[in-house]
Order: sequence, then structure tokens, then C-alpha cells
Amino acid sequence: MIDLEAVVSLRAVATEGSVAAAAATLGFTPSAVSQQIKRLERDTGVALLERVGRGVVLTEPATRLVVSATPILADLERVGADLHGHGEPDLVSGEIRIGAFSTVVRGVMVPLVADLSRRHPDLRVPLRESEPWETIALVASGQRDLGIVHRWGNVALSIPDHLVETPLFTDVADVILHRDHPLADRSELRPEDIGDEPWVATFESTICRQWLRRLFDGVGGAPRIIHESMEFENHLEIARAGIAVALVPRLGRSPLGPDLVAIPTVSPESIREISSIHRRTMSDSPALRTVLDALSDHTGRIATDAGRLPA
Repeated sequence: MIDLEAVVSLRAVATEGSVAAAAATLGFTPSAVSQQIKRLERDTGVALLERVGRGVVLTEPATRLVVSATPILADLERVGADLHGHGEPDLVSGEIRIGAFSTVVRGVMVPLVADLSRRHPDLRVPLRESEPWETIALVASGQRDLGIVHRWGNVALSIPDHLVETPLFTDVADVILHRDHPLADRSELRPEDIGDEPWVATFESTICRQWLRRLFDGVGGAPRIIHESMEFENHLEIARAGIAVALVPRLGRSPLGPDLVAIPTVSPESIREISSIHRRTMSDSPALRTVLDALSDHTGRIATDAGRLPA
């Protein structure tokens, strides 16, 4: 009999690229994941992992096993959702694992999780911070149940067919300048206005960094990125010191104080669409519906305040 939990671990190794990374994602120890896969190798009689450099890859039989088991795991997921759907109508229990990017964690998910914990003490909603591309992979592979992602303008964000995407609201990013900056009195900024400025930005691998580059399409030599940080709070401090300028989303942004100003961009606008994603097989889960309803309520209030977040 094939151990499906071990297959889940094998699928996580395929997604994450190593046993250690798969263990961190699943909440296990690397030893536990290794033992599961070794037991699976004994049960199936075939080698499942092959070492490549410092990581591992699935062998061809292992890939076939994961692909073949995926619809079975999806069917079990639907069965679980159906079983939970026939309990007490007001009693919501179980676990919905959430993946979300950093600013939505601060701006939406922390109060939402706290509210859900108070209203549904038997519902567990563990939260993991992850970039949108990683979040999609985690939800698609069954390692997270609900993801919150964003897409900037025409920066590609591919959603697999077996995932359901639900739009939530629109966020805006502003150029953050020190109040003494020569451009600080502008009501809006075009890329050519700020093409010569030194910038602080997130890492190259992030969607936010890709959008910053797209913002300056056609403006030679821009953006001139001097500093890098994954924390927008650090971007604000760097702008406050007058060292560089930054493009910082309004969602989850702390008050700027008297030293900074926020100015929106035009031609193009710096906006991003926020949406949730979940596997289609989870659609009938009462626990997921409860979280989605709460998420819709929280983000609906954000959208109603002004259609977009305040500057």
C-alpha cells in the first residue's frame, strides 16, 4: 500500500528542490521527510530521488508516481471537505494554511487571522509569508490551501487551471521622497521626472522589482538602483535619510511622518491587483469558505474606503 502522506512529502521535494526545504514547508524535520521517502522507496521497490549538486531531483518513476497520485490526493481533499460540510452548521473546524506576501500580511491578514481565531476557536489558519510566484506553487502543489497574490501591470503571473482566482481589491504604490527633495511639491510624477534618481528596491527576484524596471521602459539608464532591501520599512528610512527614493505600496505602509511625502506615478500608474487563489477541489470546504468570507469582508472595507487605499 502506497503511503499518500509520503507522496505529499515527495511532491514537496519536487517543488522545493531539497529535502530540507520541503521539510520546512511541510512543518516536518528533514529526517522525517527522508524517512518517509525511504519507506516509500522500500514499498515501491524503485529509487525516487537522485542527487544533483547540493540538491535532489525526482527520478522518472518518482515523477510518474507524483503525477498519478495528484488526482487521488485531490479526490481525498474533496471527500474531506464534504465530510466537514455535514457537521454543525455554525461550527467551523479544521485547518486552512495560508500563503501571502508581506504587505498584505501586515495590512490584512494579521487582523483577519486574529478575528477568525476569536470567532472560530477550532479553526486553525497558519500563515506563511511568500512571494506571489512561490505562493502559487505552494497552493498548486497542495502545500498551502489559500494564497494571496498580487500582479503589477503587465508583469506576468500565471495561474494554473486547477486554481480558482478571486479578485479582492486594487493597491497603489507611491514614490516616497524626503520633504526637502526638489520634486516633493509635485502632485504626480512621470518616469522621466525621476529617471536620474538613486533608488532603493526589493531584490531582483521579486515582482515589485520587475515592476519598477517596467515603470522606466523607454527611459535610458533608469532605474539606478543603489540599495536593496526586502523590507519596505527600510525603504522608508532610506528615503527619510535622503539617501535614495523608493516606490512603496500603500497597503500595510506605516505613517510617513513629517519628513516624507508620497506622490503617485502617472503614465503609467503604479497599481497592483490583489487576489486570492485556492484549489478548485477545496471549493466546497466550509473552513475555506469561512476564511474567504472573512477575507472578502475585510478587503471589501478597504475598497469601499475610497476605491483605493489612501495615500
